[in-house]
Amino acid sequence: MNANPAPVPYDSGRLDELAQLLIDNIRELAQAGWTPATSSNFSMRLDPRHAAITVSGRDKGRLVPADIMVVDFDGRPVATDLRPSAETLLHTQLYRRFADVGCVLHTHSPVQTVASRLYAGAGKVHLEGYELLKAFRGNSTHETAVDVPVFANTQDMDVLAAQVDALLDRQPLWGYLIEGHGLYAWGRDMAEARRHLEAFEFLLHCDLELRKLRVAR
Repeated sequence: MNANPAPVPYDSGRLDELAQLLIDNIRELAQAGWTPATSSNFSMRLDPRHAAITVSGRDKGRLVPADIMVVDFDGRPVATDLRPSAETLLHTQLYRRFADVGCVLHTHSPVQTVASRLYAGAGKVHLEGYELLKAFRGNSTHETAVDVPVFANTQDMDVLAAQVDALLDRQPLWGYLIEGHGLYAWGRDMAEARRHLEAFEFLLHCDLELRKLRVAR
């Protein structure tokens, strides 16, 4: 029995299309200062079994098509010697679990990182009463609340992926924080994932500013 079956083929034309879409959007996020150094990772669903994802260790503001690789939903590289991010499982678990998730974005803005440290003890950031809560799919009113989970950072992606899965069993999510690290956000396509990412960034920024004002009183 072959323990390493041949990889399932994917549409290379579709990969070229997604690679350019990823590069264009990631460049804008890099210009905003949300992907410092070689941090962050980004992906899109390629087909029912594969995702296109950024190669590890690249400056995300200077990506070229060769910096976008293919992995299967177990996080294994397909037809390449390139290495994906160590956090690939955090992307592929979402594609495997939710057929309508088409894009996962992971950034490291200062706002996201500070909020992740500040709220690590509580395990979540509670956001309530903001108009921009309507930016998240499924929310139609500002008269709602969203809890953004904060997970402890770990180098063991299997452990972290299992913790995320356990929370997804209990509640709908469009994003979460990792302590001292950054934010994961996703959506049905790039446009929705960007909307969720930018809404989280704005709302976390508002929350931090309000805390500063309260302390200053």
